[in-house]
Amino acid sequence: MLKRLIAVFAAAIVVIAAAGAWWATRVPASPFDRASQASPGATEAPEATVARGAYVARQADCVACHTTEGGASFAGGLAMGTPIGAIYTTNITPDRETGIGSYSLAEFDNAVRRGVARDGHRLYPAMPYPSYAKMTDEDVQALYGYFMKRVTPVRQENRASDIPWPLNMRWPLAFWNIPFYDGHPYVADTSRSAQWNRGAYLVQGAGHCGSCHTPRGLAMQERALDQGSAAYLSGALLDGWYAPSLRNDPNTGLGRWSESEIVSYLRTGRNVHGVVFGSMLEAFNNSTQHLSEEDLGAMAHYLKSLPGDPERDGKPWSYQAAPARTGSPSNGEKIYAARCAYCHGVDGRGRGQWISPLAGASSVLSKENASTINITLNGSGRVVQAGTPDSYRMPPLRQLLSDGEIADVLTYVRGAWGNGAPAVTPEDVAKLRRTTNPSSDEVIILQMR
Repeated sequence: MLKRLIAVFAAAIVVIAAAGAWWATRVPASPFDRASQASPGATEAPEATVARGAYVARQADCVACHTTEGGASFAGGLAMGTPIGAIYTTNITPDRETGIGSYSLAEFDNAVRRGVARDGHRLYPAMPYPSYAKMTDEDVQALYGYFMKRVTPVRQENRASDIPWPLNMRWPLAFWNIPFYDGHPYVADTSRSAQWNRGAYLVQGAGHCGSCHTPRGLAMQERALDQGSAAYLSGALLDGWYAPSLRNDPNTGLGRWSESEIVSYLRTGRNVHGVVFGSMLEAFNNSTQHLSEEDLGAMAHYLKSLPGDPERDGKPWSYQAAPARTGSPSNGEKIYAARCAYCHGVDGRGRGQWISPLAGASSVLSKENASTINITLNGSGRVVQAGTPDSYRMPPLRQLLSDGEIADVLTYVRGAWGNGAPAVTPEDVAKLRRTTNPSSDEVIILQMR
């Protein structure tokens, strides 16, 4: 009897192991499998489809991750930090040897929407395929046509990750997909308007807004992929910045923004509440300003439907003028008057929509201080609208102010004009000064919260 039980148990282990091996190495089915029986890389996409693909590429902001500073577009090589080592984006130009020129439509689809490369290895979810899975077949086919017919081939070998063995094995990602990857295209909510559904499709899918604005769990997964969870787009730390809530939180989200103000921000890079900076600067320069007014309106409409969380966000902010001083100004106030007031105003209200206010700004009101420290240390990049760089930008103060001085001035800003945000410590500044040093080769580690 015992021998029989051992034999049954051993057989079960073999079956489970075989099933696991099959699951880990299988190539998912694509709706384009039959269409891809033609030679790999061939596409007969008409010009209208290719033009649509170019627009989808703007929605997905492919160029931001697959291009290095000064490098060829889409040739890859951008370093992305993870807690276990850096990974590098791949060459997605149609070069047949080092890029995706030999990919069939089905193989392209599997990479974009399922995270499986042509040779069967799994892609790290830094590639937002859980979001791209929501894209329609038509958009994926158009995107393929664009890359194969419009993008210039570049011969550039892909760089292996810095993740050590055995952590660099890809097959476990097949099992990561089981709890964290839905894999189904977007399904319209028939109880909502066409505008709402279009916005949801863009935000959840090609726009992959949750990749930055949704907090992540211990397995580096986004804690939610749609509005079914209050965690979706509720704000997250990422690469030395805090991507704010895109929900209707009045202090740290979009609660005080109208739909038209959201559209203005995405189309021009600014509105009366703020100016794009940090990682959002790349999203604006490469993506949102190129989208149609109709699509931007749909995205704004969808975002305004997401409720805020009063318990998380606290009492709604209201402006409070500085009381009459009875003693000497604090060191932070002195530094603000000398370094900040000319642009941002003595009253913290900024200069219209050209220079952002600090009074009531979501980045200032947030409990997370990463964005305010980062931009004070390193300044902001240039907003480039319609090919023209903006004249206004935040200068870096890294070389001009000490950790203590930056902590003092930010503590003043975060406490003035009714802001009421927690103080900043010199230790907070020192940490970000070290990890965001532009002269360092160290790759910033993805923060997972």
